[in-house]
Amino acid sequence: MTERTDIYSSPLSGRYASKEMQFIFSQDKKFTTFRKLWVALAEAEHELGLPVSEEQIAELRAHIYDLNLDVAAEREKIVRHDVMAQVYAYGEQCPTAKGIIHLGATSCYVGDNTDLIIMREGLRLLRKKLIAVIAQLSKFAEEYKALPTLAFTHFQAAQPTTVGKRATLWIQDLIMDLADLDYVLDSMRLLGSKGTTGTQASFMELFDGDYEKVKKLDQMIAEKMDFTGVYPVSGQTYSRKIDSRVVNVLAGIAQSAHKFSNDLRLLQHKKELEEPFEKTQIGSSAMAYKRNPMRSERMASIADFVISDVLNPMIVSSTQWLERTLDDSANKRLSVAEGFLACDGILDLYLNITDGMKVYPKMIERHLLEELPFMATENIMMDAVKRGGDRQELHERIRELSMQAGRRVKEEGLDNNLLDLIAEDPMFGISREELEKTLDPKNYIGAADLQTEDFLKNIVRPIIKANPEALSLTAEITV
Repeated sequence: MTERTDIYSSPLSGRYASKEMQFIFSQDKKFTTFRKLWVALAEAEHELGLPVSEEQIAELRAHIYDLNLDVAAEREKIVRHDVMAQVYAYGEQCPTAKGIIHLGATSCYVGDNTDLIIMREGLRLLRKKLIAVIAQLSKFAEEYKALPTLAFTHFQAAQPTTVGKRATLWIQDLIMDLADLDYVLDSMRLLGSKGTTGTQASFMELFDGDYEKVKKLDQMIAEKMDFTGVYPVSGQTYSRKIDSRVVNVLAGIAQSAHKFSNDLRLLQHKKELEEPFEKTQIGSSAMAYKRNPMRSERMASIADFVISDVLNPMIVSSTQWLERTLDDSANKRLSVAEGFLACDGILDLYLNITDGMKVYPKMIERHLLEELPFMATENIMMDAVKRGGDRQELHERIRELSMQAGRRVKEEGLDNNLLDLIAEDPMFGISREELEKTLDPKNYIGAADLQTEDFLKNIVRPIIKANPEALSLTAEITV
């Protein structure tokens, strides 16, 4: 089937999101889930003694996956009600069970429970991808844990760190996201069968006022749909605050990815680190030599969308009226689904980038050595004090010499000659050769390599070990 080109097509499905996430939010997934919920309801009602037969249930089960969405679409034009159109279409295929489909339920029984099921599946897919990215970055951090590099504060050269230690900062953000995701995922419940205003009045009528059976029905449906339980109270819908909590998790992942993309683009500008660049990839239509960081830029761009998307469920949640209003529906269809698709695209980009990220040690060393003489001055000053110098006088003299060397670098474009100036100054009493020995970059990284190893051993590896299924994930992106 050829894709239509005369109507709008979302880039989330055409360029960014994976097939797996697209299926989770597909019409097929939605309406087969409707039918699974109707089967679960019928099974539970049968088991609790209502006049629903095994024959009717078997007929419903037999037609879960052969969707007749064309029949539903035509019916919806007539009745202007999407759920009743689906009930009608299912009944056309199940004439014996037609009279008991949706028995006692309201539209939110299938609509809201389906939304919760789909969001849970979406979170589970994102969780695997999140751990896969953490695992990729942990390999990177391990490999480069001892490679000294300039650190930056205010994007100005600062005390050195290591390439691997910097990667632990990216990992730690993702681990925070994982903790948030797990909390929300573990706390998700099904709406269950709460009725039109959450009072379960229709089910109280069906079960002749037997509240224990009504509660049992709720729990049985939850278990049949693989949930531990239901939300204890609701209006007609589950609280829209749940959507807000879920999309907040997506936005947290987007924040972490955006920060990583910023760092990578800055370092690619300095030619120290580089995202993957394929053999035949074109970086610029005009400037053939360019290697633009398009993956990182795309990641940041989609992240902006997800971060701003948080406002949608917040507004929806805060403006719902009493037991329910329908001004949530259209927004939810857009904001929740597209938030998931976009976040999925972000993690695929993250996984793709970290799978082929390139490090340039010589450029890293060059930049480090350009700045290291300035950073070595504190050690030089301390050594001179040990030899009897005055700390305050030495500090002032180093400040003067540093300013002189800085002007030479910035105004004349020449090499940093600070060490020569110090060696020539009798106040310090140290030779150029002795000063050279102070310039081993490893003397200035503090415990960066040890911190990295501790973090990987105690925090990261246990997560990876507990989730081996995530390690085989790879990401294909549309460039």
